[in-house]
Amino acid sequence: MDTHALIDYVLERYSPREVAMALGVDARTVRRWQVRESDPPPYVSDAIRQRLLPLQGLENDAPADFTFIDLFAGIGGMRIAFEKQGGKCVFTSEWDSYARKTYAANFHDGPGHVFAGDITTVHEKDVPDHDVLLAGFPCQPFSIAGVSKKNALGRPHGFSDKTQGTLFFDVARIISEKQPKAFLLENVKNLVSHDKGRTFSTIIDVLENELGYKVTSRVINGKHFVPQHRERIIIVGFREDVGFDWDGLALPDFAKAPKLASILHREDGSEPAEWNCLDGKKGKVTANYTLTDNLWAYLQNYAAKHREKGNGFGFGLVTGKDTTRTLSARYYKDGSEILVSQGAKKNPRRLTPRECARLMGFNDEFRIPVSDTRAYKQFGNSVVVPVIAEVARAMKPFITREEASPRKRSKKVA
Repeated sequence: MDTHALIDYVLERYSPREVAMALGVDARTVRRWQVRESDPPPYVSDAIRQRLLPLQGLENDAPADFTFIDLFAGIGGMRIAFEKQGGKCVFTSEWDSYARKTYAANFHDGPGHVFAGDITTVHEKDVPDHDVLLAGFPCQPFSIAGVSKKNALGRPHGFSDKTQGTLFFDVARIISEKQPKAFLLENVKNLVSHDKGRTFSTIIDVLENELGYKVTSRVINGKHFVPQHRERIIIVGFREDVGFDWDGLALPDFAKAPKLASILHREDGSEPAEWNCLDGKKGKVTANYTLTDNLWAYLQNYAAKHREKGNGFGFGLVTGKDTTRTLSARYYKDGSEILVSQGAKKNPRRLTPRECARLMGFNDEFRIPVSDTRAYKQFGNSVVVPVIAEVARAMKPFITREEASPRKRSKKVA
């Protein structure tokens, strides 16, 4: 692999700023190398191999307790949860190129691991055999915000949305072909009530009656684990009637749940200096996250206008003692921002991407190689990692125990 190819490879996993810091050059220099405006000096090839490639690690060939596939993977929140239980990911699918970049920066799979883009183009027979199927299939066709927006624009939603709403059936055809021991599907709470319950009934009917799985579901609030009110439905299915029970979950009491202060930057100099959202020896959040006077005035007027109409649209101003509203994938774009109070004499600020990561339960080792705008979208679309981790813990005994060979079914999902 020549030097330009090495640069392309590491930029799929790290930001230009991270690469520049590792190589001791300016980020603009890295960009010029990437677009072939200039040639890197001879030492760069060895420097990349010594300083960046070792961080990628090696594919883990150790025996796994079970295998799983990661569909509509986003940035890998579900994968983190199931790897903690001893699982090994054998196939990934995610169509968004920026989410793929973040995923690749955090999971270092070898050449044998297939990372597919558009799952609709993957034949189900080409998906590896696996014990568990994970899928956070797109929620926008079913979410309250997504349905409202599509209605306003005169666009279809739910299963009528041909680009996103029918992707559930790609999950179903893979389950039908591969017959995994179990699956976990995640979506917005509104999936249950969408189209007067008909959408959810269709999904359950396919999983139970066409595919023959024992299916159960529960709405779980991320507030059990993180300082965010975020309700999502988790649908779990098993090929055999194993007796899985939601009572096996250990969900901390809301009264003991963490508050926002637990995820805010400490601003005491103890956090990594290379985080570009911090500045100075004490690591203060940089000024660009504080709202300008014009923007702050606009958001206050926006909220007041909607209050007059009797709805709840508008920003949510919080302190370290609070729990936030749901983090949106359109954070800082839709007027419904989570804003952190900085006192009466200073305008509030946005959360940084690192704080959004923490709000979703990602640890500080999770790499963020994309712009703030992309990062906000990625975390807003993600799962709350500790919620999925707790479900994975409860599922594991039923996944890893021996069972009879799967029965053959004649029904297939088109």
